[in-house]
Amino acid sequence: MFTAGVDVGSVAAKAIVYDTVSRSVVGMALQPTGWDSKTAGEEVLHNACVAAGIGAPEYIVATGYGRVSLSFAHRTTTEITCHAAGAVRLFPGTRVVLDIGGQDSKVIRTDADGSVQDFLMNDKCAAGTGRFLQVLSGILNRDLDGLDTLAMEGTPAPISSMCAVFAETEIVGLLARGAAPADIAAGVLVSIARRMCALAARIPMSGECTFTGGLAVSPAFGRILSRELGVPVNIPEHPQHTGAFGAALLAENYLNKSLKRSRA
Repeated sequence: MFTAGVDVGSVAAKAIVYDTVSRSVVGMALQPTGWDSKTAGEEVLHNACVAAGIGAPEYIVATGYGRVSLSFAHRTTTEITCHAAGAVRLFPGTRVVLDIGGQDSKVIRTDADGSVQDFLMNDKCAAGTGRFLQVLSGILNRDLDGLDTLAMEGTPAPISSMCAVFAETEIVGLLARGAAPADIAAGVLVSIARRMCALAARIPMSGECTFTGGLAVSPAFGRILSRELGVPVNIPEHPQHTGAFGAALLAENYLNKSLKRSRA
């Protein structure tokens, strides 16, 4: 039997198809969300099912900011719940999950079962999110991979502005004064990491720490975040899919409960 998790975020839609017998991921897909969350969710689930070689899963859980538009899902739940469940399954020692998405960042405290114990979210300012990198990408005319490579070559330039709008002006000014793009890229990554560390400082950092979300695909940022936190950071092989994976695991639980009720 198969379950699926569909995570429609502000920037990307992700889907996972999970085989409940072999207890393994058998299909996954990712694509830009665009302006239509419903279509993005339908398409990414279809692509994951094609990759898995199945027609349709038995149970689907939707998550992410676009979850309310996915009427095909059997159930919806928050991305906080799903990231916690996915991170603990991938790294059983996880007790803190750091998730940086396109429009917000989260610190999640979890227990050994992947249940959320506490969480904090920064959704008021783009300076601590992937949106900040989109701004930098536009200024330097580089994609994320290009920014990552650039940042690894640079010495971090100080970015003092606490607002993405003002930081953009500051970055343009630094370039006008001859600052190296590599130093600016490194400075922006350090700035984002320190914002996440300030958020994380408000939750006990015992146990392992796992980093998920779109920014976790950046090796340079992962190293900077670990250095700023002062602790090792687990990074999944497919960090953007962690929420979808957690949703698929929750779908398995809901499916099992449904089957038990039907047999009673």
